[in-house]
Amino acid sequence: MDIQFSGIIFQWRGPSPYFFVAVPVEESDYLKSISAAVTYGWGVIPVTAQVGETVWTTSLIPKDGRYLLPLKDKVRNAEGLQDGDEIFVQLAVR
Repeated sequence: MDIQFSGIIFQWRGPSPYFFVAVPVEESDYLKSISAAVTYGWGVIPVTAQVGETVWTTSLIPKDGRYLLPLKDKVRNAEGLQDGDEIFVQLAVR
C-alpha cells in the first residue's frame, strides 16, 4: 500500500531533538485499520519512506490517534530540511 501526503516538520525535544511529520488523519485511520496485520509490536508500522530523492526505511509511531514519521538526520541533511518546513512524503508499508 502506498500513501502520499504533505506535512509540516516539527521537533520533539526529549533527551535529544527528534524531528517528525504527522501522517494526516484520513491516512492514519487507514493505517490503524491494517495495523494488526503489519505491526511488529507496540503498534509501530514498518515503512519505506521517500522525501525528495532520499529513500529510507523506518517505522511509523502511533501518537494521539495518528502516526508520526521520524525524519532521520541523514534525511534532513540530504534534503536541506528544517523544523517548520512543509514536505511531500511517499510511504510504502513493508
